Amino acid sequence: MKVTEWRGAEGLVYAEVTKDDNASGGYVTGEVKSLAGLAKVTRTTSSDNEPKYYDNAPAFTITAEGADEVGLDVSAIDVATLAEITGQYYDDATGMLVEGSREEKYFALGYKTKKVNGDEVYVWRLKGSFAIPDEESSTENDGTDAVGQSLTYTGIKTTHKFNKTGKGAKAVVVDVAAGLADVETFFDAVTTPDTLKAKTTS
Repeated sequence: MKVTEWRGAEGLVYAEVTKDDNASGGYVTGEVKSLAGLAKVTRTTSSDNEPKYYDNAPAFTITAEGADEVGLDVSAIDVATLAEITGQYYDDATGMLVEGSREEKYFALGYKTKKVNGDEVYVWRLKGSFAIPDEESSTENDGTDAVGQSLTYTGIKTTHKFNKTGKGAKAVVVDVAAGLADVETFFDAVTTPDTLKAKTTS
């Protein structure tokens, strides 16, 4: 067992999920785009374990897994990107974001994390939606105070069942240090359980 800790996060990108069903080619995403500078990423998964009792004893446990809540501390997001990820109206001609009604959109979310020994982990979260972020601005002073933004991304399983697993998926997570996966183009497009390939040996 290798003892290490997490120290590092970078390369935050996103792509709109344009199709997610079980027809042919049932999971499709758009262009991969840069989202913002990434300072911190956290994830919590809602889950419930409940024992069932028979004959005065626990016979088995029912386990249910819910959505992932991914917290992202990021640099200030430009209004065009903010409009896209939150499904709000953006006017290209004037650079105007109109806050109001939202269009329901889903996105894949990609990033890298790193351990203190330098080993990187590549992540694609395959389907989720962004909440409208809180925003804070304050007057300038003689100090160095500045603030970014905090995003909340709620990740769910895809409807599409991937060939490799026969199931929907929430994320693809690859420990690059294992040296098994070909990750050269991992963030060029959204990587799925079916598109990730093993390294070829010569």
